Amino acid sequence: MKHTRIAGVGHYVPERVVTNDDLSKIIDTNNEWIVERTGIHERRFIDPEKDTVANMAAKASRMAMERAGVDVKDIDFIVFATITSDYYFPGSGVLLQRELGLESIPAMDIKNACSGFIYALSTADQFIKTGMYKNVLVIGAEIQSSALDLTDKGRGTAVIFGDGAGAAVLQPRESEGILSTHLHSDGRFAEELYVKDPGGSRSNEERQPDQILDTSGFKVHMNGNLVFKHAVVRFMEVIQEALDANNMKKEDIDLLVPHQANLRISNYIQQKLELADDKVYNNIMRYGNTTAGSIPIALSEAWAEGKIKDGDLVCLAAFGSGFTWASALIRW
Repeated sequence: MKHTRIAGVGHYVPERVVTNDDLSKIIDTNNEWIVERTGIHERRFIDPEKDTVANMAAKASRMAMERAGVDVKDIDFIVFATITSDYYFPGSGVLLQRELGLESIPAMDIKNACSGFIYALSTADQFIKTGMYKNVLVIGAEIQSSALDLTDKGRGTAVIFGDGAGAAVLQPRESEGILSTHLHSDGRFAEELYVKDPGGSRSNEERQPDQILDTSGFKVHMNGNLVFKHAVVRFMEVIQEALDANNMKKEDIDLLVPHQANLRISNYIQQKLELADDKVYNNIMRYGNTTAGSIPIALSEAWAEGKIKDGDLVCLAAFGSGFTWASALIRW
């Protein structure tokens, strides 16, 4: 059976740096409060005159393809994870296809928030294993700054999220690559972390009203305490599931790349797994939570810094809106 390897990774983040002190000028918060609760020092926000989800993804994709030694014309499938598509529909996968100058290849969008990149990775892995596609571009990209409530009311979420894009090129190979992926969800908690509007199809109200009076439903709502409590449990469960599925132990992990949700969560997982500092990669301090973009951005930076080498065992794990959670175990 064919295996899937990650041949190249890339990322792009907007130029605009927004520090905690910047936010404290418009929200009743401060640097110490944010760092203590999240570990975040700064994040990136887009320039609305320049950045889109699709063109950020294109920049990340070109970096990944260059590192993989792949020409853009070799790409035969796009799997795009985002909850912040440039349009309500179509999804950003076809817009990326257009940005890259590709014609007629399929593009699939996955809307699984923080777990989106691992869901996309798992999907691409299955297509490669069956031999249907040979060069798959997997994307995680978000623009969240435009959905944040940058007032005192939205302080709990406004300080957390940022914008950015990451990409990976997946190819078949004979030796081990992606060893396994593990996907889960629990829709009972869907409203604990969500954006309600624009109105869903089940709404009795007009889905595109001519005049919107209440825009609160367009902002991110999060029950932070409940999300945190579920995250620390599900992260551990899904990482252990991946290790058990491959008859491995936590000591076998060369690098854990968790979704960058909260540094406190990452530190808790590190402590429970008894992993040294150099065995866990975090960059939430610089970028905040970029949702589907966080794992591929972190993978790209970790690889560039020499923290991922051929033969390393890399574990990815994520938890987020849905609730959804997922893991992947990869022999690099």
